[in-house]
Amino acid sequence: QVQLLESGGGLVQAGESLRLSCVASGLTFDVYAMGWFRQTPGKERAFVASISYNGRNAYYIDSVKGRFTISRDNAKNTVYLQMYRLKPEDTAVYSCAAVSEPHDITANFEYTYWGQGTQVTVSS
Repeated sequence: QVQLLESGGGLVQAGESLRLSCVASGLTFDVYAMGWFRQTPGKERAFVASISYNGRNAYYIDSVKGRFTISRDNAKNTVYLQMYRLKPEDTAVYSCAAVSEPHDITANFEYTYWGQGTQVTVSS
């Protein structure tokens, strides 16, 4: 049984940092690209960042470039999202997801496995 378990969310003030972690089990982690998505009430889940299976390639949406860093440790079956200089508009439930051989790394329908999510709240 595949499981993705996120942690690290919380309530912070604008300008502060958080690091999210996602631990995977039940799958061959190092053959999957991993993505982070976020969702706010009433909106579709939106792509934030992704990293290739070997960690060599990362992709970000424009609004988080230079502030967020995605990384992975295949020995620990874990993907991270380091978030700096957080803004109130970053407030959302953040979920990690796994995909193999994606055509469009930003498309949530491409992803096979999903975590439950962790809440990030940034106050102004």
